[in-house]
Amino acid sequence: MAIFPRPVSPKRAWIDLRDYFLQGRRHKVLFLLLSVAATWAIVWAFLIDAKTNIMPGPQIIYVQNWKADRSDADIIAQQKLDLERRIVVTKAKQAQFRKAADALGIEWRKEAKVGDRKEQEAIDRLRAKLDEMEAQALAKEQAAAASREAAR
Repeated sequence: MAIFPRPVSPKRAWIDLRDYFLQGRRHKVLFLLLSVAATWAIVWAFLIDAKTNIMPGPQIIYVQNWKADRSDADIIAQQKLDLERRIVVTKAKQAQFRKAADALGIEWRKEAKVGDRKEQEAIDRLRAKLDEMEAQALAKEQAAAASREAAR
């Protein structure tokens, strides 16, 4: 099975192209070169654009360096501080959104009462859980210290 139709062959196509350009009309060659140049300019632009802004820049990740011998009570105390900081940031962000909602005429106060109550209940449960965990950690540390003293 031939790739080209029956009356056409690659050899005949090259001969036909050669004859076309040998007719002596310069404008045909000029337009051919212009069309090839325009095509390659478009392809080149796509190749350049494909390499532009595809990778994120260097990302710096900051981490806190903690002592390896931190106690559970120290960890839980830090979690309590982090919780309070997060609550302050969240309240500030909510105030910004509420101010924007007022500027746009959006009624938010009814839903905010329910949401604020639920949020406060969740925060209270979380604080109680952290207090309970801190008390358990302190008791565990005191028991460990007492057993070390008894072993001496």
